[in-house]
Amino acid sequence: MTAIEPADPLTLGHAFFDRARDRLDMAVPPALTDPDQPATRGDIDLDPDLWAAAGVIPARPAAVLIGVVDRPEPGIILTQRTTSLPNHAGQIAFPGGKIDPIDATPLDAALREAEEEVGLDRRLVDPIGYLDLYCTFSGFRILPVVSRVAPGYTLTLNPAEVEDAFEVPLAFLMDKQNHALHSRDWKGLRRRFYVMPWQERYIWGVTAGILRNLYERVYER
Repeated sequence: MTAIEPADPLTLGHAFFDRARDRLDMAVPPALTDPDQPATRGDIDLDPDLWAAAGVIPARPAAVLIGVVDRPEPGIILTQRTTSLPNHAGQIAFPGGKIDPIDATPLDAALREAEEEVGLDRRLVDPIGYLDLYCTFSGFRILPVVSRVAPGYTLTLNPAEVEDAFEVPLAFLMDKQNHALHSRDWKGLRRRFYVMPWQERYIWGVTAGILRNLYERVYER
């Protein structure tokens, strides 16, 4: 497996979208709704043995939108969650949330949540494909959908869920040298996780783990 350095301008812009379309598809993995099916990615990536020790069985299907804005220097839309939310309060996240019965597909859930959270018009979103299913210690089975977003979008934040929304350069997030490893105690267990600090933003945990998966799927395969 040979990695292509994402700092190379040939891998950015439209070339990124071409590579992503070549490597991803819209097939929904059975493990999204069946906890008995194996899921290969998640908070266990760096410490697989912790899954059994933690005694957690992620069972709540969710979907998030990885919106890559189609500019000469693309950016990924991220949000900062409000501190009053019950899960991942105050953290940097992708637009998205749990899949409801009204959602025909995980993509529909991600688009609905993006509209509800930040007012992103789904007509400006061009889906490319799903990443690997990502399981979390907080009990979610998250299916991220990579999408191209037209650059003329405008956002209207829902203050009950989102404190801020912003773009982070794709080149920064897809540069492996910016993927730092940190660790902390979690319910008596020592777990490691990715951190991608950008300016004053602290991108870590689930969001950084999914971004690492995006890097591996687009640039290392």
